[in-house]
Amino acid sequence: MVLLIYGLVYKKQALRNGYLFLVSLFFYYRAGGVFISLLLFTIASDYTWALLMHRSRSERNRKLYLVCSVLLNLFLLGYFKYALFITNSVNSLLGTSFQYLNHFAIFSNAVFETGFRVEQLLLPIGISFFTFQSLSYTVDVYRRRVEPEKNILNYGFFVCFFPHLVAGPIVKAHEFLYQLRLPYQLSRAEFGMAIFWIVNGYLKKIMADYLAVNLIDRMFDNPNYFSGLELSLGIFGYSLQIYMDFSGYTDMAIGIALLLGFRLKTNFNSPYKAQSTSEFWKRWHISLSSWLQDYLYIPLGGNKKGTLGSYLCLSIIAIFLVLLSGQLIFLVVLGAVALGLMVLMQKVNSVKKYIHTNVNIMVTMLLGGLWHGSSWLFIIWGGLNGLGIVLHKLWLSISPFKKENPWPLKIVFVLLTLTFISFTRVFFRSNSLETVTTIFDRLVHQFNVDLFFKVIVGYKQGVLVLVIGYLIHWIPELYKQQYRQRFSQAHPAVMALIVIILFTVAYQFKSGVLQPFIYFQF
Repeated sequence: MVLLIYGLVYKKQALRNGYLFLVSLFFYYRAGGVFISLLLFTIASDYTWALLMHRSRSERNRKLYLVCSVLLNLFLLGYFKYALFITNSVNSLLGTSFQYLNHFAIFSNAVFETGFRVEQLLLPIGISFFTFQSLSYTVDVYRRRVEPEKNILNYGFFVCFFPHLVAGPIVKAHEFLYQLRLPYQLSRAEFGMAIFWIVNGYLKKIMADYLAVNLIDRMFDNPNYFSGLELSLGIFGYSLQIYMDFSGYTDMAIGIALLLGFRLKTNFNSPYKAQSTSEFWKRWHISLSSWLQDYLYIPLGGNKKGTLGSYLCLSIIAIFLVLLSGQLIFLVVLGAVALGLMVLMQKVNSVKKYIHTNVNIMVTMLLGGLWHGSSWLFIIWGGLNGLGIVLHKLWLSISPFKKENPWPLKIVFVLLTLTFISFTRVFFRSNSLETVTTIFDRLVHQFNVDLFFKVIVGYKQGVLVLVIGYLIHWIPELYKQQYRQRFSQAHPAVMALIVIILFTVAYQFKSGVLQPFIYFQF
């Protein structure tokens, strides 16, 4: 229906943009209900701050308007994602009895007659994505990288364009706003490529759900019932599942956007081909990684030095760690560690330089962990990935392989990187630290390698999907580009036949109702 009506308006720019804005609002309302009011508030707020910045001749006022935009966005994000956690943690830490009340729930119940429980956390769908996207706009306007959008419907369309609204890719203002003024263009090859990405994403989602239902979920929910060998299978399976689930969504988003005449950037670039943690984060969730680089890592000083902002961010993270621990003694421990590092930095120049040049990596990765949620598990996951990048930088300074690595060594590095990334995801996927402890205990003490052939036979279909998934992932990019182009340029009848065959095969692995996309919860 959306495409049918779009076919009547796509040649008229203003009508096209306004129609897609309304469609996007409808889709978000269907997914998020009354939380659409937060989306509309974000649109109206940052649209206004950007215009005020543009019209102001005072640099001081421009900074003030930017600060207002940043604080409002971070307040909304923090309130909905972290307020309950902070309230409970303060009560646990100080013995107080503050009561958490979700004022949005109270308002919604009174005005819209919803039935939200006012003492529970309410997480608006996609809030992390549309908040970061809107923030990129006001920052880009402040940096004079883009002109502010005069038409609020166009700006609203940029923020809530439905293909990428709830789970990315995160689109920056300077990468998308100019497209609103371009005439609709879609070549025959681009149409074929759009169909390819939509089908590719849907097939990935089918396979991801199959792995989740038949292999991964049961292992992470009850790790005590499985050997370390089986859990290893589940861990590598989860790495493939989360990739296919998340990249499957963004593949479909890119394809649908292309059908509508808009180009979104690639969000995944075969991340499990990475030969290091540094390379992995250049290939995984590229839109978030580049957002953090442009709007956090570089402003904090990049890899040149730590700044006052770096240590302010570290202080905020430290406060979260104390709240997570629920123990004031943890504050003393962190203070002692900080004091010790300060003494070392004063006495040993090499330590000072090393900390200054790597502090922003740890800050960025730790905040990236917090972006996913207020939990020790996400903090540890982010910290481990930051540590992996720092250690890789250290390895580069002492590595005997300064030139191009021979292919056997590349394979080793790829497998080592995949293993490291997969095992950090134990913290990402587990429901509690107890689950993490149990999993690693089974891996160390109950691996049971003698069960190898029984495990392979017992999970033969899951193992088959796992092996096929990784093998397809590791196909050289040149060959992938070739079969994408052949599909996109094929006769429509041939294209339809291929789609029917692929859907028929995938249907055999369909696990009942499609599971929610993993990143909808963030």
